[in-house]
Amino acid sequence: QGQLVESGGGLVQPGGSLRLSCAASRFTFSLYVMSWYRQAPGKKQELVASITSAGDSADYADSMKGRFTISRDNAKNTAYLQANSLKPEDTAVYYCKADLGRITIWGQGTQVTVSS
Repeated sequence: QGQLVESGGGLVQPGGSLRLSCAASRFTFSLYVMSWYRQAPGKKQELVASITSAGDSADYADSMKGRFTISRDNAKNTAYLQANSLKPEDTAVYYCKADLGRITIWGQGTQVTVSS
């Protein structure tokens, strides 16, 4: 069965940056649309960004535009989320997801905490 493992989360000061990674295994990564979602305590899960299987097009939630960049390296079976100018309200568990038709694979998430 497919597996996604997020990493790169942690504590960062406001205004700082993080690069989250999502390592894929046990499935053909290059065929899947990849997405990042996040969920803050007491809030709804929300989409951050998605990227096509070839990595040639990306979509972002309007509220994420400008500070978040999704990318992927199919040779490394890894998707990334570059997060810049982080704010306390960005504190959340960040999840990656892979989609191909009716198949969806979720990672377990990585905690991002933005605090001084």
